[in-house]
Amino acid sequence: MADAPPAVLLPEAQVAARVEALAEAIAPRIDDETIAVCLLTGGLWFCADLTRALSRKGRNVGFDALWLASYGDARASLGRCEVRADLQRPLAGRRALIVDDVFDTGLSLSEAARLVRDAGAAEVLTCVFARKPWPIPRAMEPDFVAWEAPARFLVGYGMDAAGAYRGLPYIGALD
Repeated sequence: MADAPPAVLLPEAQVAARVEALAEAIAPRIDDETIAVCLLTGGLWFCADLTRALSRKGRNVGFDALWLASYGDARASLGRCEVRADLQRPLAGRRALIVDDVFDTGLSLSEAARLVRDAGAAEVLTCVFARKPWPIPRAMEPDFVAWEAPARFLVGYGMDAAGAYRGLPYIGALD
């Protein structure tokens, strides 16, 4: 018997509405010289939707990506962050908007912010689609959050279980 499908926590229409609302909040803080830095792999779905939503708000940002890995195929962070692919565009003197799917331990976002600052960005802003509760203080908090998520194992909209479920247009839970 196949595993049960993920329980839907945030339907596709609500995902889209939250992306639009987040773009509305971010647009006044950035300009067309801003570089959106997508954290791969999970942030790709959110970053694509967010940059299109920002364009509808009159902000046509550049794009770059960082491929960081802190989970592998595990359900918990490995406690370290591996850089699998670095930035490709010059950031010196520019504003950067780091975009990720989920803020859990904060490790990936903190490492990405450090790397972007080290690349010479004049200002580093961070945004995540989902922020999960965490029992202890994290090193940083994102500047923009689309959705306060429950403490569950999330899948869909870029979030995965060992590579599966990333392409779901909604956010679900496997627990």
